[in-house]
Amino acid sequence: MECCNLNVKPWCAFFLLGFFVMFAFLSSFADAETHYHEFVIEAKPVKRLCRTHSTITVNGQFPGPTLEVRNGDSLVIKVLNSARYNISLHWHGVRQLRNPWADGPTYVTQCPIQPGATYTYRFTITNQEGTLWWHAHTNWLRATVYGALIIHPKLGSPYPFSMPKREYTILLGEWFDRNPMDVLKLAQFTGAAPNVSDAYTINGQPGDLYRCSSQETVRFPIESGETVLLRIINSALNQELFFAIANHKMTVVGVDAAYTKPFTTNVVMSGPGQTTNVLLTADQPPAHYYMAARAYNTAMNAAFDNTTTTAILEYKSAPCSAKKGQSSKSILPQLPGYNDTATATAFNAGIRSPSQVKVPTDIDENLFFTVGLGLNNCTRPNSPRCQGPNGTRFAASMNNVSFVLPRTNSIMQAYYQGAPGVFTTDFPPVPPIQFDYTGNVSRGLWQPVPGTKLHKLKYGSRVQIVLQDTSIVTTEDHPMHLHGYHFYVVGSGFGNFNPTKDTANFNLIDPPKRNTIGSNPGGWVAIRFVADNPGVWLMHCHIDSHFGLGLAMAFLVENGVGESQSVIPPPADLPPC
Repeated sequence: MECCNLNVKPWCAFFLLGFFVMFAFLSSFADAETHYHEFVIEAKPVKRLCRTHSTITVNGQFPGPTLEVRNGDSLVIKVLNSARYNISLHWHGVRQLRNPWADGPTYVTQCPIQPGATYTYRFTITNQEGTLWWHAHTNWLRATVYGALIIHPKLGSPYPFSMPKREYTILLGEWFDRNPMDVLKLAQFTGAAPNVSDAYTINGQPGDLYRCSSQETVRFPIESGETVLLRIINSALNQELFFAIANHKMTVVGVDAAYTKPFTTNVVMSGPGQTTNVLLTADQPPAHYYMAARAYNTAMNAAFDNTTTTAILEYKSAPCSAKKGQSSKSILPQLPGYNDTATATAFNAGIRSPSQVKVPTDIDENLFFTVGLGLNNCTRPNSPRCQGPNGTRFAASMNNVSFVLPRTNSIMQAYYQGAPGVFTTDFPPVPPIQFDYTGNVSRGLWQPVPGTKLHKLKYGSRVQIVLQDTSIVTTEDHPMHLHGYHFYVVGSGFGNFNPTKDTANFNLIDPPKRNTIGSNPGGWVAIRFVADNPGVWLMHCHIDSHFGLGLAMAFLVENGVGESQSVIPPPADLPPC
C-alpha cells in the first residue's frame, strides 16, 4: 500500500501524522474515569473535649470522605440533605470550566439544597494535579462539613519529584464546643465578633494538649529513611495557621493543586482554603515527634483561639517504651509566635512556579480592590443588637461595598434567565474615594454601603487585581479566594500599593499559581489571570466570619464566541429557589 512507504507523497505523511495525533488525543481520554459518590448530609453524635454534640456530617464521617481522582477524571456526586439546614457544597479550587452550576456557593451559582432534597454535582478535573478540598458553602456549616479532594497525575504521568513511599492527608480544622450555627446566629444578632473556637484539630482530632483527647490523637507511621508526601489542607473556619513537625524539615512541592519549585522550610503558614504539599524524610533518630498547628493571627486586639493541636509522627522502629501510649514523651516542634508576620511573609516568598510561566502582560482590566472590616453605626448604640466596638455592628467590604447575598434567586440563575432586580454590574473597579489605606483613616469612611454588585469581564480579557488591606478597624491578612479560576501571584508588599514603584518589581517569570492568597496585613498583593471561564464567580475572604459580614464580590464573565466559550445549560435538578 502506497501510504506505508514513508518516502512517497507528502499527503501520506500528513495523513499518518494526523492519525497519530488523533490516536494520542483519544488515548488521553481512554484512561479517564467517572467516579460516582453519594453524600448524605446528616446530624450524627460526635464527641470531642469530653462532650458529645449533634454534628452535621457527610455519611456520618467527620471530617467527610476523601475523594481521590486523576487529572482528566469526572465526578458525579449526588447530595441528599437529611439535615435540618439548607446546604450547598463547593469543590474548592476546581476550575469548573463553563460549569458554574457545579461550583456550589449558595445564592451565587445555585439556591441551597433544602432539607429532604437532593442535587447532583457533575464536573470534570481539567489540567489540575495536587491537593484540593471540598466543603459546605452555606453559613458556618463548613466547620464540620469538609473533606479532601486528591488529584493524582494521569496514568503513566509521574510526579515532578521522586515518588514518595506513601502519602498522608492532613486536614487542619477548628472545633467549637457548641453548635457552630448557634455561634454564628449569636454574632449576627449582637453585631459583635463571634466567639472563637475551642480547639484546633488534625483530621478531626484535637490531640494530646486538650482534655479528653489523647486517646484519639492521630498517628502517622513512618519507616526510618523513607520520604512521604504530606497533603496539608487548612480547612479551619476562621483562622490562618502555622504548622511544623518537631526536628524535621519539609520540602514544599505544591500549593493549591499546582506544582512549585521545591524549597525547604521548618514551618508552613496556611490560610483557610489553602493547600500545601510537602515532602518529609524520616531522617531523625527513631522516636515519636509531634506535628502541631496553632494560630497565625494578624488582627490587632482581636480575640483568637490560642491553643495548639497535635498529631504524632511515629517511627515504626522507635523504642518499645515510646509505643506504649507515652505520648507525653513525644517531642514538640518550635512554632512561630501568633503574630510572626516575618515568618509568614518569608514562607510565601519562597513559593514559585517550577519554571517560567505565561503571565498576562498586556492588561485589559486593571482593578484595585480595598479589602477589610468596617463598622455600621446604630440608631441605638450599645443596644442588644449593637454590641460591636463603641456600640456599633461589625461589617466588612471590598471597595466600600458590603456584599449582600440575594434570598429569592441565585445570581447565576438570574443572569442566565435574564431576571431583573437580583444584582447590578456596577461594582467599582477602584475605591470610590481614595485615601491613605493603611494610615489613620477618617471615621467617615468606616461604614460601607450594602449591595449585590458584580464586575463584568469580557471573555478572554487579561486581568490584574491589586488587593489592598486597610487599617479600618484593624489591619489584617485576608485570605482571598477566587472561584472558578487559578491566578498568578505576581507581587506583594506592605503599606499602600505604589503602581509605579511596585509594578516594576513584579515577578513575571515564575510567580506561583494559586486559588487563595493572603492580602498581607497592612499591605497588598497583586494577581493576574485570563478571564477564560464564563459565568458568575465569587471572590471572597475565606475567613467565614468576614465573608458573612460582606467581604466579597463577584465577577460576571461574559460568554465568548461559540459553544466552547459559553456557559453550559443548567442541569434539570438544579435546586429550586
